[in-house]
Amino acid sequence: MYILGKKQNMTQVFDDNGRCHPVTALSVGPMTVVQVKDYSTKDKYNAVQFGYDEISLNKLDKAKRGHVAKAVGAKATGFRTLKEYRLKGEEKTDLKVGDVIDTSFLTEGDKVSVSAISKGKGFQSAIKRHGFKGQPRSHGQKHCERAPGSIGGGMRNKVPKGMRMAGRMGSDRITVKGLTIVKIDKENNLVLIRGAVPGRRGTLVEISK
Repeated sequence: MYILGKKQNMTQVFDDNGRCHPVTALSVGPMTVVQVKDYSTKDKYNAVQFGYDEISLNKLDKAKRGHVAKAVGAKATGFRTLKEYRLKGEEKTDLKVGDVIDTSFLTEGDKVSVSAISKGKGFQSAIKRHGFKGQPRSHGQKHCERAPGSIGGGMRNKVPKGMRMAGRMGSDRITVKGLTIVKIDKENNLVLIRGAVPGRRGTLVEISK
């Protein structure tokens, strides 16, 4: 099971022994169960769909408004994000539509994995994108220090598949495992995790045990 949140900023906190810990602040939950899928229904698999980040129902189209109506009840709020957690095999859950999951799902000291979309860096050269060494500045070389080098040649008539070249960098789904929860502020739904988390401020993150 996981819980959704947003990356806020990095800071530092001190523990009871006076040691300083670099942490990333995440605004976590609450999530509302919007739909429970069952293998016995037309969906043919077991899963739980969560709604996160409440917004006005007026900002949703008619289809999404009707979809979340059962979960929100009489409240005039919808959700900016809908995420589905797929259960393994024939595993079932006790969650029901309308149930709310908050930071009580986590405890201080837990080891968690955090998944998010990394920062996009646009179109970059092979030197920056793949960490190439570059060309030597000797033996008549000129203006080639950051050239990627040969991409095949010889008897080939095409570039080999998977050749590392320049291209778009970043915007990948990254999972960082083994991060430790240092502190949980239940009143403000804040979780402080030791270490760095992928993405920019405001990036949607998934925290799983």
